[in-house]
Amino acid sequence: MCRLSFRRRSLSTSLSKVDSSSRRLLVIGCGGVSQCALPLLIDYLLLKNHIQSITIIDVLDQRARIQQHLSKYAQVKYEQDLITRKNYGEILSTYLSSGDILLDLAYNIETRCLLKWCHDHQVRFVNTSVELWEPFGEAYKNDPRLLTLYHRQMQLRDMQNDITWNRNGPTAILDHGCNPGLVSHFVKRALVDMAQHVLSSKDIQIATDEKQQLQSALKAKDYPQLSYLLGVKTIHISERDTQLTKDPKKVNEFVNTWSIEGFVEEGAAPAEMGWGTHEKSIPDGTYFHDEKDGPCNQICLATNGINTWVRSWVPSGEIIGMVIRHGEAYGISKYLTIYDKDDENNNNVLYRPTVHYAYLPTDSAISSLIEFRMHNYQLQPKLRILNDDITEGADEVGVFLLGGRYVSAWWTGSVLDIHQARKLVPGQNATTVQVAISVLAAIKYCLEHPNEGICLPDDIDSEEILDMCIPYLGTWVSKASNWPEKDDKIRDDWQFTSFQTMN
Repeated sequence: MCRLSFRRRSLSTSLSKVDSSSRRLLVIGCGGVSQCALPLLIDYLLLKNHIQSITIIDVLDQRARIQQHLSKYAQVKYEQDLITRKNYGEILSTYLSSGDILLDLAYNIETRCLLKWCHDHQVRFVNTSVELWEPFGEAYKNDPRLLTLYHRQMQLRDMQNDITWNRNGPTAILDHGCNPGLVSHFVKRALVDMAQHVLSSKDIQIATDEKQQLQSALKAKDYPQLSYLLGVKTIHISERDTQLTKDPKKVNEFVNTWSIEGFVEEGAAPAEMGWGTHEKSIPDGTYFHDEKDGPCNQICLATNGINTWVRSWVPSGEIIGMVIRHGEAYGISKYLTIYDKDDENNNNVLYRPTVHYAYLPTDSAISSLIEFRMHNYQLQPKLRILNDDITEGADEVGVFLLGGRYVSAWWTGSVLDIHQARKLVPGQNATTVQVAISVLAAIKYCLEHPNEGICLPDDIDSEEILDMCIPYLGTWVSKASNWPEKDDKIRDDWQFTSFQTMN
């Protein structure tokens, strides 16, 4: 890892006063999301003079994939280079200085190192996942908990707890893709919509004092209190990707609609979830985190994410999805936690929902995963991201709030089909559009709120983000669901083990 040495630094340069005509944007990585984000960054930032240049760095020569933009705009440049723990500081210093922006869309470049450098050099920062240099190194093999995103968050916490760290330094928004990222804002919108539905529906009986409490929480935008009052027990980040290709998957080929390396890394890691206070049944192979270290709002399982399946639902119907580790399981469950007000040490948790991903990828990706398992979890030699070859289908991704006191199930999110996606960002697929617009919204937030320090999606203004993103999310859905059926065992107690299947 990088050396995280600390020293006091002057904050004499105000980021909000940096002249936008000299502001630069450096993008690390030129994969599917980066290629999709580039035309948005040009339209909303470069051409509106919020930045003066965009430089993209990737270890591979991907110029051909963005050549139309390189040819059209002299301010857009491409550099081929390998960023390592030894040279990252030198490379960043070449392209960035105070007031500039770093967008990290790569994998296996340690987030803490980039954050520390940006903090010390007054550079704003946005990424879509918290990364390490070597996520599957020897040091992590003996304890599954060391492979969790919770462990990475605790490392970030320790970095910020250093007395020399300025918490009001340059804004750095972590985990701000679609999920993690947008789904945190979906949760807040879902809670508001759900509460307003409860208060306005003539078919729902609610006591006067409970009604007043809901109204007060709505007015105060107290989302943890809203979740508690509505009785939300479980939140699924439910996603189904039905995009179909005209070119079927071939033998020894991994096919997906987004980063294959990223998918495989998080899918092969232990299943991980925010753990609710209503849970009574402990799944087999559960690992708990040390109560002396952090909020302990999560657990992990001995099984990896791609082998841990649960029942869930999206607007097109019931799904069976994988409990793949994702940053929102940490962020949302931590944000919605309510502690005993009389406990100064926050050791007594009164309320927390269970939060986890339930992901059903494309048919091509499912076939790829089966072959990946057959190869003893060794990645296939050929990798392909679906794009122009997609003929139909959509990406349904949202938050599914379950177990409520007045409404048992509520889904809020995006249904974006391939034809809508291509109209919004030509040449791209639905999945990358949902991520790319969230990345753009996070950068714009950094420009308008330059000195807020390190933020998770849950920490920033959701309406500001959603106003930017919803026009790019296809069909916007926020409604009650009658899933599961009334006699389903899930409804008995909304336990995680009741959702589990195929284990």
